[in-house]
Amino acid sequence: MALSGGGARGFAHAGALQALEEVGLRPDVIAGVSAGSVISAFYAAGVVPSLMPTIFSNVKFKTCCELSVNKGGLFKIDKFETFVDKALRGHKLIEDLPIPTYICATDIDHGVPVAFDSGPIAKCVAASCSIPILFNPIVIDGVSYVDGGVLRNLPAWAIRDKCEQLIGINCSPLVNDSKRMNSIVDIAHRTYRLMAKTNALTDMAMCDLVVETKDIAHYKVFNMKEIERVYQSGYQCAMDSLKRNKWI
Repeated sequence: MALSGGGARGFAHAGALQALEEVGLRPDVIAGVSAGSVISAFYAAGVVPSLMPTIFSNVKFKTCCELSVNKGGLFKIDKFETFVDKALRGHKLIEDLPIPTYICATDIDHGVPVAFDSGPIAKCVAASCSIPILFNPIVIDGVSYVDGGVLRNLPAWAIRDKCEQLIGINCSPLVNDSKRMNSIVDIAHRTYRLMAKTNALTDMAMCDLVVETKDIAHYKVFNMKEIERVYQSGYQCAMDSLKRNKWI
């Protein structure tokens, strides 16, 4: 399975994983970008999909981020990294996870996508989630990394050659946006979203089955108030897609 980025919309991945488990499908290998990397790591570590919204129920932006004192970004996400580390049930390294897992980020120094299959889970997940300008880049072995969605928001590329059948879950589908943009911030946000959503098209074409959660496409990246609704969207969209494409 390949799980896209999408901020709080990423809880749709947990719902999709729950649906797949209920029909007897379980991934042999999993890759994730940004929010998808969080869900991938948790799932591979043995966290039950239905419990994932509960784990994050009390998480707020200010509990995971704090103002940065350097110029790499407005905020640093050290607290988020610590939170992920504590929630992983003692798993520390990607290579030790029970399910082979690929955490995908963007190497901003060399301008290439990277898939981590070894190394510290929490730090690699933080790198995959580090939205440029908003968050400081994460430095790993002297290289700076930012959100994997900058170049490839759906990481099918990372595991296509390792799968007979590949399911992609895209919680950031490309849809029209009729909202009026009144500021530079609105334009910047819309531009970033278009970039991430459009670059997923190539990877969607690599998948044997794609599940898209278009009904939550307009939800804001940090809208943690709707995580149960997002979870249910992922569950229902996955079930519908599996039935429509005769996978069950």
